[in-house]
Formats: sequence, C-alpha cells, structure tokens
Amino acid sequence: MKTILLLVTLALAATRGHGADTPALEQRIATIEDKLAIKQVVDVFSNLADTKEIDRQVLLFTEDAVVESFSGGKLISSLKGRAQLKETFAAFLANFHTVYHQNGQQTIDELAGNTAKATSYCRVILIGKQDGKEMKTTMYTIYKDTFIKQDGQWLIQHRISNFVHREVAEAK
Repeated sequence: MKTILLLVTLALAATRGHGADTPALEQRIATIEDKLAIKQVVDVFSNLADTKEIDRQVLLFTEDAVVESFSGGKLISSLKGRAQLKETFAAFLANFHTVYHQNGQQTIDELAGNTAKATSYCRVILIGKQDGKEMKTTMYTIYKDTFIKQDGQWLIQHRISNFVHREVAEAK
C-alpha cells in the first residue's frame, strides 16, 4: 500500500511540475511554428517564381508590400503593392523559359508577436534567349524581409533584394 501511495504522490508531483511549464512549452512550440511558416513563405515564393505562377506568388505579400531591389549597392527598382509586383515579376520572368531558385540558409533575425524579420540566401538561375543565343544568368541574392502575420498567415510586408553577384554565360 505504501508503494502505491508513493507512486501516486510522485505521479501527481510530476504532473504539477510539468503543468507549470506548459505555457513556456506552448510558447516555444508557437515560435517554432511561426519560424517554419516564415520559411515556407520564402520557399513557396521561389517555387511559384519557378513555375511562373505570379498570381499566386503576389498573394504572399501584403496588399501594400514594398519590394526594393539593389545591384552593386545601387537601387535598381522599387515596387509597391501587389498590382505593381505582379506586372513587374511577370514581365521579368517572360524573358526566360527556365527559372530555378535554390534557397539556402535563412535566419529569423527578429520575431515578436505578429511581426518578424528574416535574412534568406538564394541562387537564382535563369535561362532564355538573348541575341539569338541560349544564355544562362545566375544571380546570388540576399533577401532581407519584414513579415507581418495577418489573419493567421505570415506575409511579406517589405523585401530588400540584394543581388550581390551575377554571372552570364552561354548555356551549353
């Protein structure tokens, strides 16, 4: 009888102690879920670019999103709103028959409530005709994204695309 009473007491004590950690555990799980959802947005953006599904791609941005692109440290474009993103993305990708994004490391630099900031690395390979030749353009890109969670979904509110290096060669 003493053994059973001791086991029940230990089980209750373990349950009480574990219960005290439940909010912390739930918060850690929520943070992990948010980080995975943010990574998913970046990966789906790339997948939709590769398949040229621009209508779906722009829905990963807020209605008033801003996308600024830099090359060689200079601003080369600044876009605002889904309509402008759609028009510009579609026009750019129309120049290539093959589009291929390879996403690399991503860090979540800030995550607080319904806002987040992340840095993502990507290699973009574009193949298309230029001056009658099949050309391959490879761009090494760093995205600095600001996200906002709206209606339970993470969206890109502001993206800075830094094209740090570009290689162009005849495709073989």
